Amino acid sequence: MEIVYTKMQGAGNDFIVIDNRRYNFSSKQLAKLAAQVCQRKFSIGADALMAVDHPEGTGDFRMRFYNADGTEAEMCGNGARCIARYAYENKVASEAMVIETVAGPVPAWRLDRQQYKVTLNPPTVAKFDQPFADREVPVVDYIELGDPGIPHAVVKYPGLQETSLDALTDLAQRIRYWSAFPKGANVNFYDADSAGELVVRTYERGVEGFTYACGTGSGATAYAVARRREQTQANLVLHVLGGELRVEVASEELQLIGDAIFVSEGRILDENLFLD
Repeated sequence: MEIVYTKMQGAGNDFIVIDNRRYNFSSKQLAKLAAQVCQRKFSIGADALMAVDHPEGTGDFRMRFYNADGTEAEMCGNGARCIARYAYENKVASEAMVIETVAGPVPAWRLDRQQYKVTLNPPTVAKFDQPFADREVPVVDYIELGDPGIPHAVVKYPGLQETSLDALTDLAQRIRYWSAFPKGANVNFYDADSAGELVVRTYERGVEGFTYACGTGSGATAYAVARRREQTQANLVLHVLGGELRVEVASEELQLIGDAIFVSEGRILDENLFLD
């Protein structure tokens, strides 16, 4: 079987995108496909697989999202920006669209050729200052976006820019699997730079490592920071490993803005690809 795909990236978060309206793969088959084609060195390689599918409600299309390990995720902010551009360029939707996700509907807009904006699923759980009782990190904030919620731990970490990812990995894994988080959690470390902008590093569940960016993680971090600053309106710049993202906070509404980039197009020909 040949499968036509598009490779995209947003702030270094890279995705394999397919139009599942052509293939009608089941959830089980999409999970298997993701686990195989997202492997770097052995296949195309990506953080996740995304599939455009027929809408189930009033949205323009449905977004199916599978992490590199084959687990299905509720939503992905950078993925939503990329799939919005894919949908616009392939005439699935117009410049303003609504994407159906497991976590709920996500409005999206084309701002220019590469920049896209999405409204992230709103915070449904916000627990601040959860006692982690670690010398480095005494407390952790916990934010869920959407319903069912995408779980995020938000951690203030002074000196983040000067700290290597290797040095953070053990701490990130302990927070990610902390028993207080029944779903596990994506872990977002942050600090403010000299200009007052945020530096963010995210350890993602499903990928089980640090990624170049996480859109919902950026949204959760911006929300937590705005709450701590007692701001109901904020326009925050976040510097992630893959570049720069902006999050506009208006009370409980979070909008994520950044580039959505086409990398390549091709056909999956892997003779070792087994989906049944």
